[in-house]
Amino acid sequence: MSDFEREIVHCLNRYFKTHHIQGFAYRLKQHKFTSQYVDVLVDSLNPSYYLSIECKSIMDKKLYFSQHFHADKNNVHQVDTISDFLSKTGRTGYLAIEFRHGPGKANEAFLIPWATVIEHFRNNRGITVEDAKDCIALGRTRDGYCVEQL
Repeated sequence: MSDFEREIVHCLNRYFKTHHIQGFAYRLKQHKFTSQYVDVLVDSLNPSYYLSIECKSIMDKKLYFSQHFHADKNNVHQVDTISDFLSKTGRTGYLAIEFRHGPGKANEAFLIPWATVIEHFRNNRGITVEDAKDCIALGRTRDGYCVEQL
């Protein structure tokens, strides 16, 4: 599990605990030769928090769908695979993206609703830091990333 995925899990579980919400974020263990639909799942009896999150941590100012996502052996793009998973499970999808700016510069992280991801994907546009700022910004505390509202 990447550090960013771990931070997202901790961020969401802190959010649930501090807001007294029944919900639990977790990462399924990935096994060799088995596919994993998304990086983080959130279970909750509250449908607003029944989530699926794909995480990307990039050293770039723009996320490119051709570079930062992949296609499976049948040439199905990862965005389409995740969209199908969301449709089948009824989960609300997000892309958690961390823009790493290099040594001495603070990283920025955001939660982008999956509908916005699909829109950018269909229009052959990547997602810039400026695009992401229109979505849910994750703050920083000494404990890691934090989210104010979902």
